[in-house]
Amino acid sequence: MATGFPAATGDVLTAAAFNGLVTFTLNAQSGTTYTVANADLYQSLVQTTNAATKVVTIAPDSMLTSAAVGSAITFLNSGAGLLTFAAGSGVTIVSAGAVSAAPTLAQYRSCVAVRISANSWTILGSVA
Repeated sequence: MATGFPAATGDVLTAAAFNGLVTFTLNAQSGTTYTVANADLYQSLVQTTNAATKVVTIAPDSMLTSAAVGSAITFLNSGAGLLTFAAGSGVTIVSAGAVSAAPTLAQYRSCVAVRISANSWTILGSVA
């Protein structure tokens, strides 16, 4: 997780905290499955690199205990295979304005998953 998060009233913005705000922490995933974690929130970039089809599961609130409404997770699919998003237990994913069971992300495309309410995420970006 990037430095400086979460901040509280009265915190001082140090140089290290500022630098953490303007850079991504890279979470490289080379496998075919991955479940998002608290460490992926804020300024983290989940990069998938496997040439096969990959599945990223958006975990429920019970696992993403640091995910406040408005939290975001950024994804980049560098692998040749499609990246498909799956909803964890009780999670709803909305993509392209509709509830979607499995939005997909092609190679060299990126997107952001934003928590909009309890166990509800909207995926914005180059998803189909």
